[in-house]
Amino acid sequence: MSVDPGGSREASQPPAGARPARRAVAMAFGAQGLAYAVLVASLPGFKERFGIDDGVVTVVTLGICVMAGAGTVVADRIARGPGSRAVLVAGLGVVALAVLMIALAPGRALFFAGFGVYGLGLGLVDAGTNMQAVALQRAYGRSILTGFYAAWSAAAIVGALAVIAYEALDLAQQLAIPAVTVLVALVALSVLRDGWRAHDLPTGPTAEQRSAARAVPWSGILLLGAAVVAYFVVDSAAQIWSTIYLQDGLHAADLAPLGLAVYLATTLLSRLLGDLAVRRWGRVAVVRVAGLTGAVGLLGVVLAPGPAVAVAGFALTGLGLGAIAPLCFAAAGALAPEHADAVVARLNGFNYVGAVLGGVLVGAIGVGSSLRIGFAVPLVLAIAIVALAPTFGTRRRAASPTAPPGDGAAQIGPPDRAGTAPGPT
Repeated sequence: MSVDPGGSREASQPPAGARPARRAVAMAFGAQGLAYAVLVASLPGFKERFGIDDGVVTVVTLGICVMAGAGTVVADRIARGPGSRAVLVAGLGVVALAVLMIALAPGRALFFAGFGVYGLGLGLVDAGTNMQAVALQRAYGRSILTGFYAAWSAAAIVGALAVIAYEALDLAQQLAIPAVTVLVALVALSVLRDGWRAHDLPTGPTAEQRSAARAVPWSGILLLGAAVVAYFVVDSAAQIWSTIYLQDGLHAADLAPLGLAVYLATTLLSRLLGDLAVRRWGRVAVVRVAGLTGAVGLLGVVLAPGPAVAVAGFALTGLGLGAIAPLCFAAAGALAPEHADAVVARLNGFNYVGAVLGGVLVGAIGVGSSLRIGFAVPLVLAIAIVALAPTFGTRRRAASPTAPPGDGAAQIGPPDRAGTAPGPT
């Protein structure tokens, strides 16, 4: 049936263990954002330390995306056995190891290998956090997913500030960055202890299991995947090219970092308010307004006569589109609730397609003409998100195969009743 989930105003009591799991998963989102921001903000130092240029950084970025895609495939396999909690614990462990390798690398070989390992961990953690968050949202019976992404954004801002601080104190990367490893490892232990113990119904070679496997809806995944790609093109373009656009295109070197700063800040605000908006108006309405707001912001970026309008445009873009990614995964989890981990793992791969396109395509257009024209691509994709909004309200009734007993039982919690009539999902 087609409904618009997300708008329930009455919250049921979450089942036992949901609250500590919610805290642990929020910390995992935060750990991922912190590690990512520290590594990205440390890139100028890495370039100087290892004597690499922007071309090498681009190749490394592409390699990370490829390895993250492989991590997503591995996550899907792990989730079918021990479950999404194990995916997230393993991913955080891999990220902790990778950060340590990168920080302490004595030469380029170990440095590049560290980023390869980081890409694998990135895919595992991205998939694991979203799997856990979708399962917890279902257990709570109301929209809570954008709040997890707010934890990512807040921690990313803290990570960027931490790099500014250690550089101001003239601390070596080898001394400062390993602190991130310790924090990520501690969060992994927290998830191991408190993470949500949820499992998909099994898939396999029997007739019943093949029927269950067919319940994973590729058509819905592809439509939501298009929205994921569109969002991450916008996000990558804003994060990578906003500063360069303000500095080179609009000749505002003093204001150049402000574009990224306001984009990150309003993205955080969007995610803090996103769950409340979804509970009140439903996912479809929120996505439509978000896409339109982001498109207006990007139109301001493209047409900006000066830096002030461009900065305001980036602020409006973050405010509009910041909640799109978590809402994509929330909608994905409702496509086939009994196989939510598999759906989330498959959707997660679209992240990296968008990240590559946003970083490479917009830049390539900018090199060939101008970044003003390059930002027209995210503008068109923001409008595409508006067109895809009805996809966010499409749900399927759960299939009814019998869940296996014991630890393998599907823990999908109460139905996600937001904006729905009572009844099975």
